[in-house]
Amino acid sequence: MKKNELISKIMSTEIVTVHQGQKISDVRHIICESNIHHVPIVDGKNLVGLISSTDLMKLNIVISGADERTVDAIVDQQFTIKDIMNTELTVLNDTDTVRQAANILAEGKFHSLPVVDKQKQIVGIVTMTDLIRYLDDQY
Repeated sequence: MKKNELISKIMSTEIVTVHQGQKISDVRHIICESNIHHVPIVDGKNLVGLISSTDLMKLNIVISGADERTVDAIVDQQFTIKDIMNTELTVLNDTDTVRQAANILAEGKFHSLPVVDKQKQIVGIVTMTDLIRYLDDQY
C-alpha cells in the first residue's frame, strides 16, 4: 500500500455545492436526489460550511402526512443554511495524502473531509466510502 498517495487519487471532484443564501430545501433535494450525504456550502468558490444529511435529520420536523412542497415551505420558513451548516470544519489540502485522510477519519468524528486548494477554494471531498474503496483496491 502506498503511504504517500495524494488525496486527489481518491477524492470526489464532481461535488455539488450550494451558496449560503440558498434555501434549506435546496440542500434537502440535493441530498435526496443525488444520493450524497454531505453538501459543502460556499461563498463564491470559498468553502464556508458543510451540511450533512444528519444535520437535516436533527431539525426534527414532525409533519404527519405532509407532501414535499409543504415540507419545503416549513423548512425554508423556519431555517436558513447559516442556521444549520457546520462552520468549524476539518479540511484537507489538495497536497495532503490518503494516509492523512485515513488518520483523521479513523478518529470517528467525521464521515467526510472537504479538500481545498491554496486559495481555500473547494476542489473535492473525501468520504469514508472513498477511503474504503481505495483500501479495497489495494487488496
